[in-house]
Amino acid sequence: MTSETITLIANIALAVSAIIALTFGIVQVKTAARDRRERFTLEALRNFNTREFSELMNYVASHDIPPTHEEWQKLPAHEGIMVTQFAQEMESLGILVAERLINIELVDKTIGSLVSTAWHKYKVMIADSREKRPDPFLCEYFQWIAERIDERMRYAPRKPFYLK
Repeated sequence: MTSETITLIANIALAVSAIIALTFGIVQVKTAARDRRERFTLEALRNFNTREFSELMNYVASHDIPPTHEEWQKLPAHEGIMVTQFAQEMESLGILVAERLINIELVDKTIGSLVSTAWHKYKVMIADSREKRPDPFLCEYFQWIAERIDERMRYAPRKPFYLK
């Protein structure tokens, strides 16, 4: 064997090992992304199934949200906290969907209409708070996810699973 043949074989082996390493790296990155998404999905499902979240859902469903920032501040402390915490939960959910850490289908299947219904209750107060604080970013992801859920329900409603 000549040194040219040995060099050629070494270069081919190096190229093949680089391709294998690249392929392995891509597979690892995709697996890690899938695992991360699964973790966030499971965590979101666990959060939806807590007593605390049930209390927040019940409160928002059965109470009017104050139309102004000042009226929100006049609520008894525990009620004001519930209004704020629910908005923060929806904001966090919107961020998770916007950053593609969880799928909007998960939200649609679990609490979809609650998100858009709650936003309709909150939007007057949030608009007032955005103007008066001023904070144009207040609850921006809550608004975004509620609008996406509304669009899905209006233009591409899913069939209930039991009808499939």
